Amino acid sequence: MRALIFDMDGVVTQTATLHAQAWKKLFDDFLQNRREKTGKSTAPFRIETDYPQYIDGIPRLDGIRNFLKTRGISLPEGSPEDSPETETVWGLGNRKNQYFQELIKQKVEVFSDTLTWIKQKRAAGYQIAIISASKNCQTILQAAGIEDLFRVRVDGIVAEELHLPGKPAPDVFLEAARQLGVMPEETAVFEDARLGVKAARAGGFGLVVGVNRKQEAETEALLRNGADLVLTGF
Repeated sequence: MRALIFDMDGVVTQTATLHAQAWKKLFDDFLQNRREKTGKSTAPFRIETDYPQYIDGIPRLDGIRNFLKTRGISLPEGSPEDSPETETVWGLGNRKNQYFQELIKQKVEVFSDTLTWIKQKRAAGYQIAIISASKNCQTILQAAGIEDLFRVRVDGIVAEELHLPGKPAPDVFLEAARQLGVMPEETAVFEDARLGVKAARAGGFGLVVGVNRKQEAETEALLRNGADLVLTGF
């Protein structure tokens, strides 16, 4: 291996938990308001099942569409300018981002074992990239003081600019490898999301490493979706 690509949320930073909290608040509020308006009861958002299956690791709007579909709900797409109170896909996306921004202002925690390992590999000459579906990636890295660890960053902003589809398509990983100047087969990918390992496998990467800091059962899910091996820490 010549290069290493790390997903940010859940592998490098502990922001996956914050994302899950923001998603739960978004959908709990939305479903409660909908129940009050229509009288129809809908199963609540469950972090343990809905988050890894429909949300984790993919672009924000796709996550909203995925979850709403499971509850038989269809909303207008709206536009990027929609206020967080607007009940459109874009409006809900803006509201979720608002909730998440409030959470990261409190503190951004990192996984110290991951950072120690990355620094060791940098010193050994490996090329290092970070990817994220989040448009808040650079803000989070700066808040944690670790932006300089990564030679390449392919996040939600870059993906939008380059029209890269989200996971399980492998495009964000392939773009990171391209910018590093390496081939996928000489690159290892580290991912905690099921769709992330599935995307890396589809991209033909030399090693796909699942990272499981969640429930024990998640290890099997990561292996089933394409991980060569699963780590619980570095």
